[in-house]
Amino acid sequence: MEIKIGIQNIGREIVLESDQTADDVAALVSEALTKGTALSLKDEKGRVVIVPGNALGYVELGGEKARSVGFAAL
Repeated sequence: MEIKIGIQNIGREIVLESDQTADDVAALVSEALTKGTALSLKDEKGRVVIVPGNALGYVELGGEKARSVGFAAL
């Protein structure tokens, strides 16, 4: 699933692909916002992205997509 994170006062957004479900990520975002803790997400390659909860501007969760198999044109 694609996740886009906007940070306050920063022109660029963070974009990452994650294996986590939308519900799991939404729960982590809600916790970071309510408690003021850091939002920590892991991408598909095992890298960790940490963003301070008080700096979050927005978090956009993309739909979960099935992986395509083969060489057919989309």
